[in-house]
Amino acid sequence: MKRAMAMDEKAYGPDHPEVATYLNNLARLLQDTNRLGEAEPLMKRGLAIDENAYGPDHPEVATDLNNLAQLLQATNRPGEAEPLMRRALLIDEKAYGPDHPKVAIRLSTLAQLLQATNRLGEAEPLMKRALAIDENSYGPDHPDVARDLNNLAMLLQATNRLGEAEPLMRRHLEIFLKFTFDTGHEHPHLREACENYAILLQQMGYSEKQVRARLRKIAAK
Repeated sequence: MKRAMAMDEKAYGPDHPEVATYLNNLARLLQDTNRLGEAEPLMKRGLAIDENAYGPDHPEVATDLNNLAQLLQATNRPGEAEPLMRRALLIDEKAYGPDHPKVAIRLSTLAQLLQATNRLGEAEPLMKRALAIDENSYGPDHPDVARDLNNLAMLLQATNRLGEAEPLMRRHLEIFLKFTFDTGHEHPHLREACENYAILLQQMGYSEKQVRARLRKIAAK
């Protein structure tokens, strides 16, 4: 990858968007291998190239901002990450409209940062908006909707609103069960969804026998 980037730098010049693409790809590879300190300057350089090439309000810049923000969050710098996430959200709202799935992704990412910094009251409406966008865009049984349901349910669980969390987490589980029955292949997150739902029911006071009965009833639908 480094060799390909060097070739593009030579062919296009060091400030071409193709170079930014390689910089970002290499940075993500470094991030995946926990070499965050090496990844960060590459992401910042890629962002600077794309801002110069496309302007500050281009969706490609929003992607760069989000990638850098997630790296900053991973290095425990949420105060630096948050304004980048908010800027990425504004760019995509302007570029795609307020009800686009891309906007739902930005909302979810920002909400998770807010939740991680114990700002649950600010995170909740963002999660609800992301869920509404994805339900409208994909329908009620899409895996992205399941993800949104789980995110919101976990937030409600964290604020001890178990009765509100239960139907959301149940729907999350039902979506993965439907996928499994429809395709004949177990969804990779099905078992985790079962475990999370069982834990929630136990927190609500259900006995192990009652939990098993509830899970069997859901699976039999």
